[in-house]
Amino acid sequence: MTVREITSLIEDAAPLALQENYDNAGLLVGNHEMEVSGVLLSIDITEAVIDEAVQHDCNLIISHHPLIFRGLKNLTGQDYIQRCIIKAIKNDISIYAAHTNIDNVLNGVNGKIADKIHLQKRSVLIPKTGMLLKLATFVPTGYADIVRNALFNAGAGQIGEYDSCSFNTNGTGTFRPSDNANPFAGQPNEFHTEFETRIEVILPVFLKTRVVNALIQSHPYEEPAFDIIPLLNTWNKVGSGIVGELKHETDEMDLLMELKNAFALETLRHSPLHGKKIKKVAICGGAGSEFIPDAISKGADVFISGDIKYHDFFNGENKILIVDIGHYESEQYTKDVFYEIITKKIPNFAVRISEVNTNPIKYL
Repeated sequence: MTVREITSLIEDAAPLALQENYDNAGLLVGNHEMEVSGVLLSIDITEAVIDEAVQHDCNLIISHHPLIFRGLKNLTGQDYIQRCIIKAIKNDISIYAAHTNIDNVLNGVNGKIADKIHLQKRSVLIPKTGMLLKLATFVPTGYADIVRNALFNAGAGQIGEYDSCSFNTNGTGTFRPSDNANPFAGQPNEFHTEFETRIEVILPVFLKTRVVNALIQSHPYEEPAFDIIPLLNTWNKVGSGIVGELKHETDEMDLLMELKNAFALETLRHSPLHGKKIKKVAICGGAGSEFIPDAISKGADVFISGDIKYHDFFNGENKILIVDIGHYESEQYTKDVFYEIITKKIPNFAVRISEVNTNPIKYL
């Protein structure tokens, strides 16, 4: 297996196109075509993690947080980032990160948090916009079914819980082939009229190449005509955070104790208790304080995240319980997400979960 083959499994589950524009997910160090002897899964990259990879003959490290987040102006080993890069290169270790792209899918970071507290009826807390395209093409009516099905098989035509979605209109197309053309219908230098079907389908931006290739391969015309139209629609399948419901209403203190147990917390921080029952829960792994108003607008009884600052707790305005379980703590099970994605496809491959606790915050 190559680095590309392994990391493509992650990208199938969490395409890089879903990462936020400030992020730096993807292959950061190494070669896509390098053969992989073993994979080490971690939240962060530290020198101890590199040493662990060397010890266990893992020449690919997949982390959640990107080691390289901002531009490097030199590589002199003056900080841990540069030392990790140098050590990785010396030991022929590739480094790959899946960060906000795996935050933004339902079965990613937040999905694992939701699993730990048994959330049901899950949906995205803040759906993303600008992630959908419309493709429209024009096909001889007798070939419409063939092209339409090829588009569906490539992943187009999915709207929510419905697949094979399209809109079709019949009309008349015209063209005149040149002397150099090899027309499917009509003759060179002769004006031709053809009964055609206009097919319209929706697709995610990250499937554009696959869908267009399927169109070209299935279309009978030598030069298929098609439009790609960016959409501003909200896509409810991807975005930040998750909102869902507990199976049963629970007391606030019972939920806090469940969080401590589920995430092995030494401590947690929370806003004043309201004495209300908790049913609807909003979560955002990592740093999610900016989404407190969204959690309130969705009617959540509690918002669970990390890195919540002092003044952010005031934003609850006694409408919602705010719980800070820690940045690392909320994302610690992302290693399990990576493990499940890879071993589901290649169960016998050498994949290890790092035993290094990279959390830089300790509690007294």
